[in-house]
Amino acid sequence: MLHARDPGTRRFIVWIAVALVVVVVDQVTKLAVIQFIEQYGRVNITSFLNLTHQKNPGAAFSFLADAGGWQRWFFIVLATAISIVIVAWLWRSRTTAPLPLAAGLALVLGGAIGNLVDRIAYGHVTDFIQVWFGSWPFPSFNFADAAISVGAALLIIDSLFYSGRAPAGTADD
Repeated sequence: MLHARDPGTRRFIVWIAVALVVVVVDQVTKLAVIQFIEQYGRVNITSFLNLTHQKNPGAAFSFLADAGGWQRWFFIVLATAISIVIVAWLWRSRTTAPLPLAAGLALVLGGAIGNLVDRIAYGHVTDFIQVWFGSWPFPSFNFADAAISVGAALLIIDSLFYSGRAPAGTADD
């Protein structure tokens, strides 16, 4: 049962709110790109950063982009399942999760839902951030992808330095 006075419940609500902020920012930025930048158009920001408008029916780095359409439903099911698992994980660990774990889960959740909204609504994900390394463009990505990447980095940091470690002063030190 949710009781807003319970510190664990408040913490869970905060992390769900972080995920929702990621979804909102992701969707607003994608809608702006769709409205103001023609597909494959480019707006130069710096010598190494552009805004562009690309449609990606696949996954990261356009993996499975030309798979014929079945991948849309596969990624919808996968993102839905991952989101359910993350919400359950956040709930179960609402009083014990270290900050990097909870923040990482919230960012991955928000990014997964942001891209899930695109797949359901459009059948593809809108990517718009393009970074260049000299004359080589890094594959375009979006705010949801960035949130997932930062969240994954936080989960790695958590697994290396926080979760599962014995408290200071125990025999395992």
